[in-house]
Amino acid sequence: MAGKFELYTDESGMHRFRLKASNGSVVVVGDAHETRESLLQNIESLRKLAPYAEVREASASPA
Repeated sequence: MAGKFELYTDESGMHRFRLKASNGSVVVVGDAHETRESLLQNIESLRKLAPYAEVREASASPA
């Protein structure tokens, strides 16, 4: 079974998602969005960009 995006509304009424792995563990929690449409656009952007995303070591201090 593949991972899945799980959509929900938080306590303040904002729309969010969590990406769950096939074993059910949460891998990513998305930022809050005022509209469901904006949330879905964000998910589609992630789907398109993720195959091309680089993996980099973070520096010890914030850049």
